[in-house]
Amino acid sequence: MKRVLVATSNPGKIRDLIGAAAAHNVSVEMLPGFAALPAVIEDGASFEANARKKAEHYSKYAEGELVIADDSGLEVDALGGAPGVRSARYAEDEKSRPPEERGAPDLAPNSWDEANNARLLRELHDVPDEYRTGRFVCVIAVARNGHTLATFHGRAEGLILRAPRGSNGFGYDPLFYFPEIGKTFAELAAEEKAKHSHRGTAFRQFLQWEYESPERHPHAGQ
Repeated sequence: MKRVLVATSNPGKIRDLIGAAAAHNVSVEMLPGFAALPAVIEDGASFEANARKKAEHYSKYAEGELVIADDSGLEVDALGGAPGVRSARYAEDEKSRPPEERGAPDLAPNSWDEANNARLLRELHDVPDEYRTGRFVCVIAVARNGHTLATFHGRAEGLILRAPRGSNGFGYDPLFYFPEIGKTFAELAAEEKAKHSHRGTAFRQFLQWEYESPERHPHAGQ
């Protein structure tokens, strides 16, 4: 079984990647010692910038290995593309509420999810259903020894519901309704989600590049 090293400790992302890799006989493993490594400040202006920054930084701690990192989030049309690159800390950015009611830096992952979803629902409260369109975006960057080798992009178009549905996902998954299958991403098992999701799409592009691209394997078949 082939191995892919991923620079994240987010259990939801790891579950998504394992789901996407399952059909390809690929093992997804967290970068060894990841929790003890210096963290990256994700201050890029785009998903790609943040993904590249993370992949380049963490690949320096796995000499000679390919390391992937992703940056992803939700873009809502009625909000001008927000929360965008601030998806993971959307509640923290809410300045109109009293400080004691905003997100806190030490919130647990599930609490962040709840706070972010609550803000999203408040922001969209008066938006008619037909205008609650948006998309999940994911960029995966692959790097070796501090240098990005390639990036891969995935998108999933959907609608933002007025109440959460499902318990299998993370982040905004319970609010993200995918019309093609009539379910939210939180109503899907990991492997089924990977067939439709932004992260699954980007990860399959990476696998094709890594294991099938002639440019990666110039002597294949010779």
